[in-house]
This record gives sequence, C-alpha cells and structure tokens, in this order.
Amino acid sequence: MSRTNRPAADRAALIDGIVAQFRASLGELRCVGSERLVRHGVSMAHLHVMSMLDRHGQLPMSRVAELLGVSDSNATGLVDRMEEHGFVERVRHPDDRRVVLVRISDRGRQILADVEVLRDDLVVRIMGRLDTAQLERLAVALNDVASVVAEVAADEPGIFSHAHPHTAPASVGAAPAPS
Repeated sequence: MSRTNRPAADRAALIDGIVAQFRASLGELRCVGSERLVRHGVSMAHLHVMSMLDRHGQLPMSRVAELLGVSDSNATGLVDRMEEHGFVERVRHPDDRRVVLVRISDRGRQILADVEVLRDDLVVRIMGRLDTAQLERLAVALNDVASVVAEVAADEPGIFSHAHPHTAPASVGAAPAPS
C-alpha cells in the first residue's frame, strides 16, 4: 500500500485519470484562447514569445533563440513578423549598440491581458456552476497540490529550474480556524 489505503495499481489508475481530465480541461481552455488569438493574427509562437518577454523582460535576440530552441535566423524571422504586427519592439543595448534587444510592446502586453481576461472569465463562469461544497473541495485539493509542489521544489531544486521567480499564491478559500 502507498500513501493512502488504495492499492498501488488503483492509485496509479486514479492519478492517470486525473492527469487525463486535467489535460483535457486545460486543452479546452487553450483552444478557446487560441481561436480568439488566431482571429487577431496572433499565432501560438507569437503568444509564447510575448509571454516569455513579459516574464523575463527585454532579451537579446540570441537568448530569445535559445529559449525557443531555434536558430538565431529562425528567431529573427519570427521577431520580424511580430514586429510588423506591433507585438514586439527591437531596441539597442544601452552599453553595447551592436546588441539588439527584443521587448514586448504595449500592444503585445494588451494582447496578453486580453487572453488572461478571457481565460479568467471562462474559468469564473465554469466555477460558478459548482455548488459551495464542490468549490470548497476544489479549494482544499488545490491547496494540497500547491503544498506538494512546494515540497517537490524543495526536495528537487533543479526540477523547476528556470530563470524567473514565482510568488506562491495564497491558499485558496482558506476558512478561518475554528476558535
């Protein structure tokens, strides 16, 4: 038996089912957002670059290529098209004018905000269909997952390694302790 009273095979099947449901639900949300983006001329590659620049700040073109896992020329072509649409801007490095930096534009930030609002609105509508007991169970489950993510990150520091910090969200729907 593992961490619960379920046999290991039952527990593994339960985890597999949860992962499949989670993936399908996130996929549906991603699909809704993608359709809206396509109507505005934003590809998933554009969205990825804008999100990356929003998180990391302005980056040299070589670093953009590295983070995307593509050649410098492929990254340059992508950034060229994004710049034509007004999603990003190129600027010279203040200390070395030979270095070209790429940064998200105001229009790019607005697109990211619009995508998040769409997703948040949709998630709120979905959550609104759950009753209070379901919402409370979901809040407890999400807090449990967040705690385990923190444990895994502490136990295996390299597993989530990337170049930007995250702030931990507050516990979801934490009820006051009984007095």
